[in-house]
Amino acid sequence: MSDGPLTVLDGTHLRALNVTLTPSDAALTGAQLLDLADSAASASLFGLTLPQTLKASALQRINLLNDDVFLRTGLAPEQASHTIKLYIDAIADELKDDPIVAAVLDGKTIRLFLEDEDDFAMIAENLFTDLDAEDKGKICKSEIQNALVQMGVEMGVPPKSEFPQLNSILKKHGAEGEEELGQGQFALLLQNVLQELAEALAEKPIILVQNIKIANGSKLRKLLIDEKQVNNVVEKIQQEKNGEKQSSGIVELLRSFVEKNGSDLGIPPPSEANEAVTLLYDSVFADMENNKIASEVGSDGLSNLVKEILEEFAELLEANPVYQGLDN
Repeated sequence: MSDGPLTVLDGTHLRALNVTLTPSDAALTGAQLLDLADSAASASLFGLTLPQTLKASALQRINLLNDDVFLRTGLAPEQASHTIKLYIDAIADELKDDPIVAAVLDGKTIRLFLEDEDDFAMIAENLFTDLDAEDKGKICKSEIQNALVQMGVEMGVPPKSEFPQLNSILKKHGAEGEEELGQGQFALLLQNVLQELAEALAEKPIILVQNIKIANGSKLRKLLIDEKQVNNVVEKIQQEKNGEKQSSGIVELLRSFVEKNGSDLGIPPPSEANEAVTLLYDSVFADMENNKIASEVGSDGLSNLVKEILEEFAELLEANPVYQGLDN
């Protein structure tokens, strides 16, 4: 899935990946085979370097983590092909459970708004107004750099620290001087810089991992198939219920518990900055209210009720994942 330069790496890109081994690969050890698989997976994920934690978790899934014998041993062609497929599938499974959100900056997003004259004119005008702090109607050429910072990754512009070539582009267009520009001149300079930046990114795209977490129900699904974990949740809720001095309705009790402990379950905590989360809670617990749940529920009934709630959260999150870190 992608949204502008943001792309969710959830394993989908790897599902159809088929690494073909050549005759020269016949003598590869397990360690060399994993390096080959890492390179193939990275190429399929826009050149992203796979995090060590991701690789370790994938190896653990297929019982090869810290297996020194496997790492040193040469594998027969059939076994090698089977192992590399297992490992890449395990990486895909890890990404499904814990997706990575990355910004793929390849110039396409920049080109989109450059091609729309009205859209670009509005962006340039807003940037000029923001940068013209003294309301003089003129700003220095060097403010182009701040304009690019304001546009940021969301609009396909990489930070200079991640794309040093940007310095050369700015210097080429004289965007480092103190000469003052009016709004029209500023817009023209910005357009020229962005056009060349888009071309440079098309030749050498970069990918930046974003600090965004996705709640998609996968953590809840894991919990729900583990009876011990479910029982632990029910026991904690029962303890809170028994410890109440003045009994509140079961709906209020359960909502309060999920709001406080949701992060551990894979449910995002409520946030004023994220309306989607509020709507998620309202949807689940409104159903309970509508079903007129009684305030007194036995232990068996509570267990079933908790499972139903967690199932509904999992279904809703799977259908509409919640992004944490975009607004909060």
